[in-house]
Amino acid sequence: MAEILALDDVLDATVLVGKILKKKGHVVHTFTEEDEAIAFARHHPIDLAILDIKLKKMSGIEVLAILKEEHPTMRTIILTGYPTVETAREAISLGADEYCVKPIDRIELEEKVEKVLAAGSGD
Repeated sequence: MAEILALDDVLDATVLVGKILKKKGHVVHTFTEEDEAIAFARHHPIDLAILDIKLKKMSGIEVLAILKEEHPTMRTIILTGYPTVETAREAISLGADEYCVKPIDRIELEEKVEKVLAAGSGD
């Protein structure tokens, strides 16, 4: 079981991520506002952040950089509806562990979360 932060400017996307991962036994904290997600992360342990690349005030990449300062060992999956090689490279270079294309596929998300968390725990 992991502590997971999900941030997407579309409420339905965070609800979907939450439902999928709660069924797998994870604790999922969902946000649609960058400020709220960052404030939460400052005071709570986070094992995995699932961040949309396009948010309201900043990009998922910017949020990733802020969260990594607070939680250097945190694992990250970036979500995007607009996949590009540049975005993928930037996300990986900043420490994202995986990349998921929207619309979110339940099986793909479950598999990537499991893989990223296993890699983070040293298994």
